[in-house]
Amino acid sequence: MSKKSLFVISFLFIALLHKGNAQTKPDVVDFINREHQWVDSVFKRLSKKERIAQLFLVRTHTNLGQEYIDSVAKVLRKEKLGGIVVFQGGPVRTAQMINRYQEAAKVPLLVAIDGEWGLGMRFPDSTISYPYQMALGAIQDDHLLYTMGQQVAKDFLRLGINFNFAPVVDVNNNPNNPVINFRSFGEDAPNVARKGEAYMLGMVNGGLLTTLKHFPGHGDTDVDSHHDLPVLPFSKQRLDSLEMYPFKQMIYAGTPGIMVAHMNIPSLDSTEHLPSSLSKSIISDLLKMDLGFRGLAVTDAMNMKGVVKFFPDGEADVLAFIAGNDLLELSENSKRAIKMVEKAIKKKRLDRDDLDRRVKKVLAAKYWLGLQQPTPVDTLGLYQALNSDSAKALVQQLADASMTMLRGDADSLNTSLRTAIISIGVDTTPVFQQELKATYPQADMIYVRPEADIEEINEGLRLVAAGNYEQLIVSIHDQRLRPQSKLNYSEALNRLISELDQQNSFFTLFGNPYALSSIPSLTDAKGLLVTYQNDAHMQKAAAKVIAGQLKATGKLPVSVAGY
Repeated sequence: MSKKSLFVISFLFIALLHKGNAQTKPDVVDFINREHQWVDSVFKRLSKKERIAQLFLVRTHTNLGQEYIDSVAKVLRKEKLGGIVVFQGGPVRTAQMINRYQEAAKVPLLVAIDGEWGLGMRFPDSTISYPYQMALGAIQDDHLLYTMGQQVAKDFLRLGINFNFAPVVDVNNNPNNPVINFRSFGEDAPNVARKGEAYMLGMVNGGLLTTLKHFPGHGDTDVDSHHDLPVLPFSKQRLDSLEMYPFKQMIYAGTPGIMVAHMNIPSLDSTEHLPSSLSKSIISDLLKMDLGFRGLAVTDAMNMKGVVKFFPDGEADVLAFIAGNDLLELSENSKRAIKMVEKAIKKKRLDRDDLDRRVKKVLAAKYWLGLQQPTPVDTLGLYQALNSDSAKALVQQLADASMTMLRGDADSLNTSLRTAIISIGVDTTPVFQQELKATYPQADMIYVRPEADIEEINEGLRLVAAGNYEQLIVSIHDQRLRPQSKLNYSEALNRLISELDQQNSFFTLFGNPYALSSIPSLTDAKGLLVTYQNDAHMQKAAAKVIAGQLKATGKLPVSVAGY
């Protein structure tokens, strides 16, 4: 038996084990491909135009004012669209908006969101953010990700959101990727597949629809498809063995949805400037026929430059359906698109019966979600429910499990030695130093502002030298919300890091591990701990490692030169 066959069997066994512990909801993929009386009754009540409209998802916010909310309500009422995609706002206002839209809808709405790290991806100030996927890729206990998926489903459904555009299963093997990067579980395809399966099954078994993204794989690009059309020059064999590997494994595991990227891939479709999201060869032939995918094929946002640059004025929407997509996310103009689809049917570019089958599949997904019995979101106690102590404890558990020691060991540190704890790139005393105060009560706490100049840094080095410290614990912080592959440090800060490295310091990076390539190599470091991002949970976890209260068990999910 081949190694690949053994992996598939193992993969399916884990999936069945999780399903055995899940609620009694039927298998979603099988369910949406069967006939249902409720689906047929709703379908018959819809006009031909309204059936097409069920395949469109429109953007909505609650942070752009009441006029914007009202304008989306007007579009939903007039066009009878299939659902909404929720963007920034506040949870209570979002719940009120969803209640309003659902109450007015002729057919219950799919309510989708990009929630890769939970509701905090769209509501960072008022809901919980779980670790970014690169941090999750380092965790060795996959069941933790399954538990996270269940909690994410619980939170989403509490808010009235029933469809998560997650997880990302792109294999990020390009450190300079501007759009995936830390959103990926890493560069190892089997690890990406295992992590994606655990997270996805947790959400689905919790009652949530999900989509993998971005098929056939957006991990090795240096162009952001929001702004232009990336080209993947790789062979079909390379794509099949690497980029598509997680998608293939998770189709076996029963993923409900797959989001198709906007990328030009000549080895799969030689049509010039044609995005994968508009390619019949890639969606109908490869994804659906060859790989056997029977769930919902969803386009990436149809207002992105990667798709409309070469196919403007609504033609992209028509081509997306010709290609085989089941749902279109964020058309530039859904009213125009519906008319153009009707025209395409009349001109035999599209087959109405085939499109109707997709409409019934979407309606069946709504039936699987239980939307035939709508329940308004209860806003009483909503904020507290979305910020529960148990969920916060899970975030800390995930952060703890992601800690990755790249060099040395915390055992080399000694609490009895004269110690300075130096944090670089912060404007105030960080949580990391506050947490370590209990372990190192006599230590001097020093922080260096990101905008510190040469004079300020030289003065700091003089203070360190004058302190006659026996050990230095140094933390490097990327304060940007989304950690990048390169730190935005000045030459002066990099010089400081180099000087401290020569003093046998123990370093902790609160940022993207790729950023290690953008700072002086820490060749003399006593130790190097990587934590993936700069939030309070990661800083608490790192402090526990430094204090000897936690063993770093994470494994770096990407390659970094020199480490």
